[in-house]
Amino acid sequence: MTDLVRHVNEVYARAERLYSGAQVSEALARMAEAIGAALAGADPVVLCVMLGGLIPTAELVRHLHFPFELDYLHATRYRRGTSGGSLQWRARPETPLAGRRVLIVDDILDEGLTLSALRDWCVAEGAAAVQTAVLTRKRHARNGTGIRGDYVGLEVPDRYVFGSGMDYRGYLRNAPGIFAVAEGTEGDAHER
Repeated sequence: MTDLVRHVNEVYARAERLYSGAQVSEALARMAEAIGAALAGADPVVLCVMLGGLIPTAELVRHLHFPFELDYLHATRYRRGTSGGSLQWRARPETPLAGRRVLIVDDILDEGLTLSALRDWCVAEGAAAVQTAVLTRKRHARNGTGIRGDYVGLEVPDRYVFGSGMDYRGYLRNAPGIFAVAEGTEGDAHER
């Protein structure tokens, strides 16, 4: 076992569970109901933001009972770290967005920089309208982008969180529920 894996196991063992897996599932089902009311019949494109949006998107779309196209994009600011940098594109969607309604699905809305950049990119690609769905939104006042999330599953405190798609140093995306890194643990930075 590497030192990093030992550290990740220690972080997981000391973490505070904020939401159970069942609570996460309930939140995603509520989001899907609201999304369905707004987008059914609109022939939208649902874009999963990799990698964090993978688990929330997979569960969310199972509850969408109308036709839509599903695609993904991969843009990141974290690159396995615990604080963000500049946006780096790894993959862009293949589905044309011109004239389409787009729903971007991601794991967390923190300062809004990533989602704002992705929304702007979709608009530049000709999307008719762009909405965002996030599993979690952090409670703080650092979001200077104006993006609040059109559909939000759960609010989380201004702590480093992981699970249900969100990672801790590339690990723990599969943790069942949402957890906050314990105060005083190395890497408990507020940035996500």
